[in-house]
Formats: sequence, structure tokens, C-alpha cells
Amino acid sequence: MSESSPRVKEINISQEMRTSFLDYAMSVIVSRALPDVRDGLKPVHRRILYAMNDLGMTADKAYKKSARIVGEVIGKYHPHGDTAVYDTMVRMAQDFNYRHMLVDGHGNFGSVDGDSAAAMRYTEAKMSKISMEILRDINKDTIDYQDNYDGSEREPVVLPARFPNLLVNGASGIAVGMATNIPPHHLGEVIDGVLALSKDPDITIPELMEIIPGPDFPTAGQILGRSGIRRAYETGRGSITIRAKVEIEQKPNGRETILVHELPYQVNKAKLIEKIAELVRDKRIEGISDINDESDRNGMRIVIEVKRDANANVLLNNLFKQTALQSSFGINMLALQNGEPKVLNLKQCLYYYLEHQKVVIRRRTAFELRKAEARAHILEGLRIALDHLDRVIALIRGSQTAEIAKEGLMTQFSLSEKQAQAILDMRLQRLTGLEREKIEEEYNALIKLIEELKAILADEEKVLEIIREELLEIKERFDDDRRTEILVGGFENIEDEDLIPRQNVVITLTHNGYVKRLPLSTYRSQRRGGRGIQGMGTNEDDFVEHLLTTSTHDTLLFFTNKGKVYRAKGYEIPEFSRTAKGIPIINLLEVEKGEWVNAIIPVEDFVDDWYLFFTTKHGISKRSPLSQFANIRNNGLIALGLRDNDELISVKMTDGTKEMIIGTKKGMLIRFHETDVRSMGRTATGVKGITLDADDEVVGMELLEEGLEVLVVTKNGYGKRTAAEEYRIQSRGGKGIKTCNITDKNGELVSVKTVTSDEDLMLITASGVLIRMSVDGISKMGRNTQGVKLIKLAENEYVTTVARVDKEEESEEELADELADDNVQQGDASSDGEVEE
Repeated sequence: MSESSPRVKEINISQEMRTSFLDYAMSVIVSRALPDVRDGLKPVHRRILYAMNDLGMTADKAYKKSARIVGEVIGKYHPHGDTAVYDTMVRMAQDFNYRHMLVDGHGNFGSVDGDSAAAMRYTEAKMSKISMEILRDINKDTIDYQDNYDGSEREPVVLPARFPNLLVNGASGIAVGMATNIPPHHLGEVIDGVLALSKDPDITIPELMEIIPGPDFPTAGQILGRSGIRRAYETGRGSITIRAKVEIEQKPNGRETILVHELPYQVNKAKLIEKIAELVRDKRIEGISDINDESDRNGMRIVIEVKRDANANVLLNNLFKQTALQSSFGINMLALQNGEPKVLNLKQCLYYYLEHQKVVIRRRTAFELRKAEARAHILEGLRIALDHLDRVIALIRGSQTAEIAKEGLMTQFSLSEKQAQAILDMRLQRLTGLEREKIEEEYNALIKLIEELKAILADEEKVLEIIREELLEIKERFDDDRRTEILVGGFENIEDEDLIPRQNVVITLTHNGYVKRLPLSTYRSQRRGGRGIQGMGTNEDDFVEHLLTTSTHDTLLFFTNKGKVYRAKGYEIPEFSRTAKGIPIINLLEVEKGEWVNAIIPVEDFVDDWYLFFTTKHGISKRSPLSQFANIRNNGLIALGLRDNDELISVKMTDGTKEMIIGTKKGMLIRFHETDVRSMGRTATGVKGITLDADDEVVGMELLEEGLEVLVVTKNGYGKRTAAEEYRIQSRGGKGIKTCNITDKNGELVSVKTVTSDEDLMLITASGVLIRMSVDGISKMGRNTQGVKLIKLAENEYVTTVARVDKEEESEEELADELADDNVQQGDASSDGEVEE
């Protein structure tokens, strides 16, 4: 370099960054991360198979140490770490990763539990039988070669791949700015798809899907629906839902057991079991008493023991929702086509593979033709020599050197140099009559072969016929049964309400957050004073807090003590038996810690001129348009702003013309027009609805319409009806007037309702006992009275919840039974039902 030459080259840093990063990105895309559409292999997979073939580690030979293979690969072809190469080879030998393993491993090659393989110095490997088909005919000039990383060796650009490996074994990889995720498929189905395309180039993707219905994973499982498959096959991108294959086993003692036999693809069994145990420990899933992994070499078996009071089907749905027992597989059929990354649909994947096979067959045929013509050329020379044997022998004997003899043969008999050399190299035994016949037979056979090979090269249909024959041969040798089941019938639209029967149901929610649904007909009406029926199994520290009637098609708005609102459809609440406690509501709604539901509103339609009226524990009221609650996120929405230490108590839906009553636990009640509270935005705090004494708080808020009566129920099971006329209309914010005479005998108020005489009432105690009675059977009394006993309570038991339900039509038999029950209990009921002024 001269002194005047600059030592520092000035460049544009922005341009240099673009160029360098693009070079790097393309190197990762082409040379590392993406498979070739023709053989379905990334460079590292291709190099491993080529190195094993080069070392003679074929399926019919003995196993060799894995370290030997890895060393060959990184030393000649793959300039990366040995761990990357060995890990790739391990995956190629795992039957839970590859639909048809390309490496036959011997030793510890990992497990579905996520156990890693033993070190490469311990394991052994060789090519599997089917991987031999990927390299078949590689020595017949069927593919191109390129220099390796240092130019000292040659490696294949692509392998012949005599079966469609890209779809059969799938591929996954992350490049720069793009990724591929192609699921495995069934070998026989994919081959049939290639055959169908070879016979009908205009075949459509729906027609191909009749042959290739969907992926076929090595771990089996079940695919839910075909919409995701169809989208992926048509566009190259889509998502499918895979579910574990399970069965529910009924034990002789009546308990149920969930057995898991197959897992979704690429799910780690050990982590799955750990996740289930964690959910049980955190009480996010209830109903599991034990879980065991009983898998062995004969197959997978995860045993989930279900508690006696739990519903196995509901529990299973929760497991599907919260664990990898059901997972999604995002299909992205990205592969290199002619060196460029392209997203391919199903037909394109098959088309480019078929085109590759045409090239392989043509190149193989051309190779065999050249070989046959070269041999025929030699045989032509030998035939000439045998026809002029005496002259040839004389010429050779009279020549001083081999070169002179060769020249003489070429001159006198018009032979080529190769023919003359072949004559000179011919052994004397070829001069016998039998050997001369063999030469003639071989020559005639070659002439016939040459004609056939030329005919193949001149006719594409003959090329296709060869491809079909060889694919069918591979199918016959390696095909097996489909493993993954594709379930159809509503999975694409599993939440479509047309598939859900419209049914009147009861929704219950306990104090500890257990929710369930059951048909309204479950409850049988009883007379006042009856003992009730067991309506829900609860823990000692739990009790039913909310009960409402609705339809399976209604939207349920769940309002919490923290002023948030969540939503769910009626049919989304799991159905349980009458005595089951249900499932934790956190399995349905994303409620936060320390948050619980205080009101549930069923909504049939979010109309514009309806409102939600809110009241808090501290007597604050607010009115907001119902339409503001039509769109609620999964993680909830703020329904109203709360002041310090306040909680939302009650929410009612109104048409904007109603009168409201608010009752307190100390027996006070206020009545005012709802328009006294102006309409406010969703996040507003509200205004004072009732003024409370220091030790008082709101226990209920109701709508008061014409024809309705005020019904109050106390903690100790006393209740009464009072005419609405006894409550004068006041302005909001007042202290109200007395509605019940509170004593130690009847206890503080727990509920204030507005009712009609043609309704039923449901009372629920802390232990979960329910009694259904007609409102008409409850005494009508003045405001300042104690009421009559409505339900017999055991010691330390008390009423927690009161709900209105529709009147139930009774059969004569039921009515007779209940009248008999009522007569038996009449004496006790009357003695506790005196009126106190």
C-alpha cells in the first residue's frame, strides 16, 4: 500500500448496517432456519443424513457412536457447534417428534417428559430405513452439489427425497423476521395426494382435502374441527386446536376417573402434570383428589382421580381450558422455493415436490442412459473384435507396444480409443463361445434399455408413471394407520347459540365463589315452615349467596364488590347436579384477588333506553345506561367508581320510570323516584341514596312498581309482606322509615325484596338448605312488626340469601304430598309465627 493511500475507508454507517443485516438475515433464512420445499430438510438435517450415508451408516449396518457422526458433520459441512448438530440428530430419532424417524437411535435419546438425551459419547445411531429413501439415487447425478464452507468438500444442495418429507415429518424454525411451523402428516395420505395431483393438475384444494384431511401427529391426539385446517391448506397459514385423547372411567364405588392416553403434539407430559398439580394447589381447579403417571413402554396413561362430589365432564372442560391438555398449533407453511422463502398452500407443497421428482427421474434416467450408451459403445467394439478375431490377434502380436496396437486397432477397424482399449484389456476367456454369446445378449439388452430410457426422457407421462410406481412402493413398505383423530360437528362454532337449547335455569353462586347451573325444575315448591331440600353441597365455611333464574341464552352481568363488571352467557355456566357445589368462578371470570361477585343481572338485549341502577354498602346510588355495558372485556370493566372502604351491594335493571327502595340491616327503608338520580357515565361514583346511622349499612335495593309489595326476611328466618302504600315517597338521601321491628328473636334484616302474590320465594341458609315457598303463603303485616317464621333453622344456622323465582305448576300428587308435609309441621309453624306489634 502506498503512503498516499488512505488507511481508513469512509462508509455510510446506515447503509452498511442495512447491507450487513440483510446479508446476515438471508444467511439465516437460506442456510439455517428454513426447510427446502423439495426435500423438507434444513441444511443441518441434510448434512447429517449425507454424512451418515457417506460414512456407510446405513440401516442395514451396525450402529456407530453419535460423536463420530457429529464430528463428521461439523468437520466437513456444518461450521457450528456440536450441541446444535447433536440436538438436531436427537430430535430426528425421537418417535414423539418425528412422524417417521430419519435416524435410528440406540441408547437414551430423551423422552416425552422432557428428559434430555445422553451425551453423544454414549449413544449410537444409524440411518433409519425410510431415510434411505431420502438419499436413494443420490449417486446417479440426480441432484446438484456445492462447495462446503471452506471449499475442501462438496455437499448436496438438495437430496432426492423419494417421498414428500416436508409434509410427512413437518418442520419448524425461526429465521430473521419470519418463521415456519409445518405439522407432520400421514405418509399414505400425502403420497395419495401427490398421485392425485400427478393425474389431475387442476385438482382443487377441497378435493385434495378429501385425500389429506389434516395433519397426523406422532403423539396422536384429536384435532377439533376442520376450519383451521382448511384455512391453512388454502392460504398457508392457520391455527388448529389439538386435544388430548381421554376417557372417563366409572369405578364400582361410583367415583369417576379421567384417563389420558394421548397428548397434543409437543406437550411435555411431566410439565403438564406439574401444571395440573399447581392449579389444584392454588384452588383454580377443584374436584381432583389425586393424579398419577402410569405410563410405560406399552403406552401413555395419566390417571386423574375425581372427587366424589365433582362432575368429571365439567372438570375435564376446565382442564382443557387451563392446561396443555388442549392446545393450539399455529400452522405457517413457509419453505424455500428456488432459494426464496415463500408461504405455500397444500397444493403448492405437493406441486413443487412433484416437480422435484420429475427432475430427479429425468436426471437419473439421463445418467442411466449415458451409462448404457457408454457400455453399448464398448460392447460394439468387442463385437467387432470378435468378428475379426484373427486379424485383431495378429495386429496385437505384431505391435511393439500397447500404444501401437491401440493405434492399429483404431485405424484398421474404425474404433474409438475406449473401444480399442477395451479390446486390449479383454481377457482370453471372453473368446470362448459362451462368453461371446453373453456379450451379444448384453448388447441386445442394452439397445432395448437405451430405447426405453430415451422414450422416458421424451414423454413426461412416462416420467410421472415411474414416480407413481416408486411412491406406491414406498407407501406399501412404510405406511401405517392414522394416529390423530379429526373431530367434526360444531367445533368450529362451539359457542354458536343455535347449538345450545333454550332452557330456563337456576344460577347459584356461593360465598366462596362456587358457581353452577341447573334446570329450574330441580326445585319443588314447599309450604311455609317446611324443612327444605338440600340444594347445594358446601363446605362448612361456605354458603349460597346469589341465586337467580334466567335463560341459557341470556347474558349474565357479574358485578363485584370492587365495582367491576364481567360477563358470561347462561350456557357457559357449567351444569351440575343439585347437591354438587359447582366450580370456582375464577375458572370462568378473571376476577382479582380479594374480589367477589355481589350482583348478577341477566340481560336478554342491550337496549338503549334501559338503565342499570347501583347502590353501595354506604348508601351511594348511581344510574347508568345499559348500552354502556354491551362490550365487556374478558378481564372485566369498571362499572362505577367507589369511595374508600365502600362496596357495591346491589344492581338493578330499569326502564327509567321506576321507583327505588333501599333497605338497611337495622330495619330502615327509603322510597324515591329513580329519576332523582341523574344518568351518569359508567365510571362515575354516584350520589347519596340513603343516609345511614354509624352502625348501619345497606342490605338490599329493589324496584317498586304498581302491584308489588315489600317483603323483608331476617337473619333468624322471620319474614313478612307489607303493602307498598305504607311507604311514602321521599327525596333521595333521606334516612327513610322503619320497615321491620328488629329484635334479638328475629335478628337483623338480610334481605329486602319487592314481590307479588303469584311468585315463589327461595330461601337459602348458611349450610346450603333451600326452601321454596309461595309468596302468597307469607303473612301480610304492617311496617312495624317482627313477622312470622318462614323456615326452621338448626342451632347456629341462619338465612343468608333470598331470591324470587317464577311460580311452579304443581301436579296433584305433588300438591297432596306437600299438604301432608304441611299438616305434620303445622303445629310447630304456628307456635313460632305470632305477630308482635
